[in-house]
Amino acid sequence: LDYNYPPSAGDTDCPGSFAYDVTYRVVPGLTFEMAQAGKMTPTVEKEFKNAIVWLESKGVSGITGDCGFMMAFQPIARSIAKVPIFMSSMVQSPMISVAFDKYDQILVLTANSNTLGPQKEVLLSHCGFDVDDDRFIIRGCQDVPGFEAVAKGDKVDVEYVTPGIVKLVTSILEEVPSIRSILLECTELPPYSDALRKEFDLPVFDAITCA
Repeated sequence: LDYNYPPSAGDTDCPGSFAYDVTYRVVPGLTFEMAQAGKMTPTVEKEFKNAIVWLESKGVSGITGDCGFMMAFQPIARSIAKVPIFMSSMVQSPMISVAFDKYDQILVLTANSNTLGPQKEVLLSHCGFDVDDDRFIIRGCQDVPGFEAVAKGDKVDVEYVTPGIVKLVTSILEEVPSIRSILLECTELPPYSDALRKEFDLPVFDAITCA
């Protein structure tokens, strides 16, 4: 995204989140609002395609994005790239769903639970994820104290927010005890992955495991 915010360790925009070298490239004009809408202007789409070509010229082994909403651009990216494309952590959902029994459920945590609905068709056609599939329990973190900093573009106090994320998941697991794994949709949620793994002893998938 053409967006500047102070990333926390674990965030995809923090190079230290990865156990290998990463190369970043901003797409000029690609705003969060544009990604959320799932549609680029012709000028921005050209810049997006140029960015894919540029990243490949640098020898990258795969390409991902720094916003979960960029899943809408998965088909454009993969039509150009020769390397694997993972524009959203949600591309892991088919793999996760077949890894567990058909009666087991998967918790999908997003920054805001109201935002996945508009992407329903894209999720179904390009990520193999059906928003209406009752195996996937979608919950938002918008009411977790301190997490509002994400929407404001401010630095998130991970230490302060972590207990709220754990409390939220605790209440969800009490409500739906058949949940067997957790998928974090938002690219600013991976800083809490280890805390969730430790607290609940469940597999947690996110933008980092995707990349």
